Amino acid sequence: MPRRERVLRMSVELPLWRALAGYRVLTMLYAIGLCATAYAHFARPWVAVAYYAFLSGWTLATLPKVSGAAACTKRFLAADLTVALTGILLTPLADNPERIASGGPTLPSIWTAGAVLAFAIKGGWRWAAVASTAVAVANLVERGHPARDTVHNVVLVWVASIAIGYVVEVARASERTLARALEIEAATRERERLARDIHDSVLQVLAMVKRRGTALGGEAAELGRLAGEQEVALRTLVSGGLVPVSRVSEDAAEGAVVRVVEEPDDTGPADLRHLLAPYASGRVSLAEPGAPVELAPAAAREVAAAVGAALDNVRRHAGEQARAWILLEDEPDAVVVTVRDDGPGIPEGRLAQAEGEGRLGVAQSIRGRLRDLGGSAELLSVPGQGTEVELTIPKGAVRARGKRAEQR
Repeated sequence: MPRRERVLRMSVELPLWRALAGYRVLTMLYAIGLCATAYAHFARPWVAVAYYAFLSGWTLATLPKVSGAAACTKRFLAADLTVALTGILLTPLADNPERIASGGPTLPSIWTAGAVLAFAIKGGWRWAAVASTAVAVANLVERGHPARDTVHNVVLVWVASIAIGYVVEVARASERTLARALEIEAATRERERLARDIHDSVLQVLAMVKRRGTALGGEAAELGRLAGEQEVALRTLVSGGLVPVSRVSEDAAEGAVVRVVEEPDDTGPADLRHLLAPYASGRVSLAEPGAPVELAPAAAREVAAAVGAALDNVRRHAGEQARAWILLEDEPDAVVVTVRDDGPGIPEGRLAQAEGEGRLGVAQSIRGRLRDLGGSAELLSVPGQGTEVELTIPKGAVRARGKRAEQR
């Protein structure tokens, strides 16, 4: 089946743009309401009516322009700020000089702040500083002198817009950091998955060819030597390097975009007993409960693969004649699979040494798989008394992972 791709868009800017759109509409109605209540005091009310008619049309027509950073162009920002500045400078022409001197509002009133905030959200605090400075100059020209209330309003708009612009810049940087972290996490998981798959197949085949070739001698020995070299090179590559990225972060106008590529999930639970049954043989005994042991299909396959890796280790290190036992237990809160053998056991420190050499059978094929499922893999080995691997898969963790996958 083809892989399906999902795109997750993460953006703290989008709520700001939505809030700005609502702010522009509400402050437009507020400015018109102020004009209506003081209509009789205007020296030239027709100037105010004409301006408010244009302001209403402009505000409603440009709502799509403040829906996101991509739509909010520099040309629109310049035009929007011009509408606000024009309204401020038209106030002395429309209003009564006494009302202006007593601290009366300008024609656009607090609608002007919306134009400045658009600069802040689009371009950060530097753009906000430029826009708020232009508004400050226009207010001083309209009033004719730096009155106390004018200075207060100017400073308020200036500080608020710069603060919002700075917050937007920090939020964008945080989004990029988060997207990068998700990319690294996904790349690491993909490398671990590939390491497990390669260990379960290619590396084991190469190791077998090396052993058989050495035993046969002649040309087969040379073939075995080459297989051994390729095994070492592949182990080095798997443990240290090639990391195909399954999630790619992109910087988008509306925030960070994380592209996630996933394998399609099977529907319905899988009976773990059926997946473990093929491992049973003359030298491998399987003990299982009488009722189905159900897990999510992907989780069941990973558990079965971990059991297979444990049995491969038995054959490789304990010999072909070693016996192994698989015990499957379905407990109320967890599924437990125990793999035990009668081999010579593992010398102390051998696992750490093998992992350092790039041999990831236990680290990735077993523990890595269980860790990805939210479970654990415990290994108990006493020299001369065999090895026991206990795989524990909490049912709650598997269900939570399944629900998150469905919500995505």
